[in-house]
Amino acid sequence: MGDLSNRARKILFAAVTEFIATGDPVGSRTLARKYGLDLSAASIRNVLADLEEAGYLHQPHTSAGRIPTDRALRLFIDALVELRTLSPEQQAELSARFAEIYALASDPLRETGRYLSELSGAAAVVAAPRPEIRALSQLRFIPTKPGQLLAVLVFADGSVENRFISVDEVIDEAELTRIHNLLADVIEGRTLGEIRDLFARRLADERLQIDALRRRAFALGSKAMADVARRSEVVIEGQNRLIDLPEYADVDRLKKLMRALEEREELVDLLDRTLAAGAGEVTVFVGSEAGDLGGGQLSLVAAPYMENGRIAGTVGVLGPTRMDYAKVMPLVDATAAAMSEARGKVK
Repeated sequence: MGDLSNRARKILFAAVTEFIATGDPVGSRTLARKYGLDLSAASIRNVLADLEEAGYLHQPHTSAGRIPTDRALRLFIDALVELRTLSPEQQAELSARFAEIYALASDPLRETGRYLSELSGAAAVVAAPRPEIRALSQLRFIPTKPGQLLAVLVFADGSVENRFISVDEVIDEAELTRIHNLLADVIEGRTLGEIRDLFARRLADERLQIDALRRRAFALGSKAMADVARRSEVVIEGQNRLIDLPEYADVDRLKKLMRALEEREELVDLLDRTLAAGAGEVTVFVGSEAGDLGGGQLSLVAAPYMENGRIAGTVGVLGPTRMDYAKVMPLVDATAAAMSEARGKVK
């Protein structure tokens, strides 16, 4: 902000606002006519030229108006935009809708995505709770055939995951019972990530060599949890809202967009980065800040949501760089808060 005069900031604000509203290059005459700048078109044109030289605008053609760069959009988000906060009535409606979703919907994450996509007019992304923060309530082993056990992981939210693990030695029912009892004391009140770390520390402790039962129990537990995904599933709703954008009339850009939506690695990385911001914080990645996601033509507005007092996953809106940040940022923030509240009430 220090390199811009008050006049330049006002003109840049007007240029970004107009571009977000129309998607078209912005000219000096339009700004003079619509934004009450009390300046002539010629004076505005001179400032626009200075802003272009400073890297805030670029001109696609010499006869065209100017388009804000990612640098201008970042400045707009950080210092210029006036967020349109939700009214108490809108907040109440959002809370009621999420309470309904988490009480009745068969797939709450997908339903959340659909609802947020409708509200924002863009695509919505929801990262499921990270496996590492899910609380484990039981771990059981069932013999299936020589050299193999079926591990049954029961999570505190009632979900169950099964996986086969190989064993070198035969384990009889009596020993399995002792192992189950031992693990029950260790597992109680801990998340999957905490249990993984605990087992790794105990197995690295040379003193446990004198306790064969514990070593076997922790080794079986580590095997059982080795294949549990460490990254979250990501749900995307409203993809057609992106595909239909004029930014993707170009075939090469459309291919990049489809690859990003299908492979999702770049998107998952960005969502993971939002977790570090902490609860109640909205993170915005603008264009090139999101890497090559969608050919650099997309922005992601995301915020973490909570579960059991811990940051669980992320919810956000994926849209063009000219998305309506004043609307979307508070909407994503309110959605994350409503999700956290609704998830906290689910038994």
